[in-house]
Amino acid sequence: MNNFILIFFFLALGLILQHVKQFPTSIYKVLNKIVIYLCLPAITLYHIPKIKWSNELLFPIGAGWIAFLLAFVFFHFLGKKLGWSNKLIGCLILTAGLSNSSFLGYPIIEALYGKKGLETAILVDQPGTFVVVSTLGVFVAAFYSKGSPDAWSICKKIIFFPPFITFVAACLLNVFEYDLELNIQSFLLKIGSLVTPLALLSVGLQLTFDRRSQHWRFLRLGLFFRLILTPFIIMVLYVFVFNQHSEPIKITIMETAMAPMITGAILASTYGLKPKLSSMMIGFGIPISFVTLAFWYFVMRFI
Repeated sequence: MNNFILIFFFLALGLILQHVKQFPTSIYKVLNKIVIYLCLPAITLYHIPKIKWSNELLFPIGAGWIAFLLAFVFFHFLGKKLGWSNKLIGCLILTAGLSNSSFLGYPIIEALYGKKGLETAILVDQPGTFVVVSTLGVFVAAFYSKGSPDAWSICKKIIFFPPFITFVAACLLNVFEYDLELNIQSFLLKIGSLVTPLALLSVGLQLTFDRRSQHWRFLRLGLFFRLILTPFIIMVLYVFVFNQHSEPIKITIMETAMAPMITGAILASTYGLKPKLSSMMIGFGIPISFVTLAFWYFVMRFI
């Protein structure tokens, strides 16, 4: 419950601060950099070394990768066919292709499936969604941002992206079965806990409710893809194609039905990919997802 209160508190705070003349609303750019360059690496270094790998983990881990690739194919080819700008295509891929599998996902999964369910949720999030945003997400952001950088420029952005660097380091720690000292872990956990309030405040500072905005139809399409179409495709693939009916599979499907990932929206905003639309995807996607998640939980009881 505390997590849900924090979500709406920091979104509302950002909206309120927009109307305080003395407050520099452009500070969201600084908040974005703190989230990407400090908080996300801390989360990676804390969680990845603790994961125990096995073939059974491929389904929850793969869900985030499949969802993002689906978004890339869907919005890239649809956008090119309809003449959308690269910035619009990139924004929709980053926001509709990534689910909020941690901050929203963890408390919701724990409430519905107990603490045991968190094990699957962490697998969907850390080696899945989080690594996707640190690799393919950076690629999409760089590729669709202005300037159309060449392949080497994109590779450099990924290689030198702090969350990716720390992901590689964390994987090495995992391979050698070495975890950091408890004091360092405690410090990383505290830094990582700042992701949600800072990211949501940034979203609130950018969120607008202009009825005449040209983004509304793209918002509807993006949220339909994220909240309805993506979990439906994952369900068909896992349940009916691979014939998987275990509780971890149900939890995986629920994780793919979460609202858009805050980090994806922050990345889109940082690279200038329709910041207003990316904020709208978060601001409207979170409350709407509570309704669609209830629907998916009902569906999961019958598979």
